[in-house]
Amino acid sequence: MRITIEGASEEFEHKLLDLLAEHRDELAVSVDTAWDIDRAMGFLNTLNEDARLFVRLVVESDGHLEAAVLREAFPRGLRGPTVALSYALKRGVKHGWWPEGTEAPVTVIYGGGPQDGWRQASAYEMSGEDLPVFRDALAHYDAAPRPPWDGEAPSAFAVHPSWAADADVPRALYEDPPTAPNFPDGATR
Repeated sequence: MRITIEGASEEFEHKLLDLLAEHRDELAVSVDTAWDIDRAMGFLNTLNEDARLFVRLVVESDGHLEAAVLREAFPRGLRGPTVALSYALKRGVKHGWWPEGTEAPVTVIYGGGPQDGWRQASAYEMSGEDLPVFRDALAHYDAAPRPPWDGEAPSAFAVHPSWAADADVPRALYEDPPTAPNFPDGATR
């Protein structure tokens, strides 16, 4: 049985949770941890450029890419992109973008035997179920328009455009800095 409830009141939520708690021994609760297009897009959006390229290369190679090929694409090493992938997965769980237990979309295959103390990655893979999802997500990611950078950054001291002109906004700088009693002659620093 699958139940989806949207827009319920807080009172209803408490009653439902109480009912579930009362019958918890009779229920089996499972969480959908599969990657879908929205989760994949969120994952790609949180990645830095190198990590996104890493995922793209694995997807474009039909879900299996030798680590030697990736080492050529990333001459500074694979640690940066792979760590970014791990952190993005953890960040998504922390923020509730996907449930805990969601598998990493890209996994490592190690060379050497189990007796080897340190084993180097020999390849990276994406499962067959995740591959079409991430293909679609990458296609949507590429198609999403991004505003061009005009070289101008907003001032850190400017009033935010959504604030009214007469809003009581704390100022970052004083027009007349206060004097401190510990400074000689009441000077400011």
